[in-house]
Amino acid sequence: MNPPAALLLTADRRRSTGESHQALCALLSGSGRPLSIPAALHAEQVRLEAAVFQRVCAMGGVSEHPLGVVRVRPREDRLTLQLVDEPHVIGHWIDLLSPAVNEGMGDDPRDRVAGVPGLRSCREAGGIRLYRPGTAAVILLSGFNPRWWERIAGRREDHYGSLLRQPDWTAVEKAAYDARAACPRDASALLSPLLRRIRVTAGPGPVNSTDVWTTGNGVRLETTDGPPCPDLIQLLTDGPCGLGWQVENKVCTCLCDHSHARTGCTVNFRDPATGRPVWYSNLKWGRTIEDRLETTARLNRSAFT
Repeated sequence: MNPPAALLLTADRRRSTGESHQALCALLSGSGRPLSIPAALHAEQVRLEAAVFQRVCAMGGVSEHPLGVVRVRPREDRLTLQLVDEPHVIGHWIDLLSPAVNEGMGDDPRDRVAGVPGLRSCREAGGIRLYRPGTAAVILLSGFNPRWWERIAGRREDHYGSLLRQPDWTAVEKAAYDARAACPRDASALLSPLLRRIRVTAGPGPVNSTDVWTTGNGVRLETTDGPPCPDLIQLLTDGPCGLGWQVENKVCTCLCDHSHARTGCTVNFRDPATGRPVWYSNLKWGRTIEDRLETTARLNRSAFT
């Protein structure tokens, strides 16, 4: 296969995951079909990815990369996420993911655990492995010095308490997990595929923030400085790496050069497989690299304290 043809076959996946063409060449089958993105094969992998995604979205716009994720390597049995090489990003992930007991938070078991219930971490070849005891679900975090994770996690545990080093589930975590799994509005089936395509939400600017939350029967997806809507729509609908979502309505100013173009865009999708809506908004804040550099320098200085 000639190089230009091969580049076309990996183009959508590269845009969706940030993987390099060289890394993807080995996956080309010779059939002439574009590369797709594998879905998580097992329910526990889907739930772990969704839970991590929902939590780390709270990081906000402190990186050029959405959630601090530079590159995604999706496989059926695991997900590898290359994070930006910044101590403050690692600190944000630890703060947002670390399970801890919330005392006095009412009767709902889901409210009694901060972070991701059952989440544990350990070092392995290539980075930090996130997992839940007794399951085969794995997310591998790479791209940074793993000692940063161990040092920051240790300090957070000393200061605030955490269950990251517990060998097994605690009763309060298991109750929170069971309540979440039994919820009829659980959106894991939508959120796991989105995390595997998180680079779709990255815009061309120096600051990218992506947020996602569930509301009613649907999912709301929001970027503050996202990509042009035609690009996002193409990659999430019927392309080789798409999710098959359908566009029901949109208000898009991406191709408009008038002043109201900064008022933002909205696209209403529907997932035919579940019938559930996904409401997308690009707020178009237009933040600059100066906004990010000042915040990044301050946060990196305090990451290990």
